[in-house]
Amino acid sequence: MRSGGKQYRVEVGSKIDVEKLSAAEGDKVELADVLLLADGGQVTAGNPTVAGAKVTAQVVEQGRGPKVVIFKYKAKVRYRRRTGHRQPYTRLAIEEIVAPGGESAEPKKPRRSRAKKQEEENEG
Repeated sequence: MRSGGKQYRVEVGSKIDVEKLSAAEGDKVELADVLLLADGGQVTAGNPTVAGAKVTAQVVEQGRGPKVVIFKYKAKVRYRRRTGHRQPYTRLAIEEIVAPGGESAEPKKPRRSRAKKQEEENEG
């Protein structure tokens, strides 16, 4: 997924911070810039985006990041400038990833360790 010139890897249920969006807290947002879609073993790469795919998210919070201090200094000429900056962000909770056909992409199953696989085989 792409938003604000940056790329993000999202899954259903995850929360991400993106560049500030003009939406109020609690609003639903649809992001149509899906660059790659993986549904289980099937991977769809976009050219540049996957046509028809979209990500639906809910705005959880509008906030500002940590302060970054900008200090400019030139030696021997008594030049010093100190300023600060806090980048605004929007926190999104990913609710649904819709594939091009309109069906919802299922989240990947979590990986199991080799030991757990052997236990399941021994039980059943």
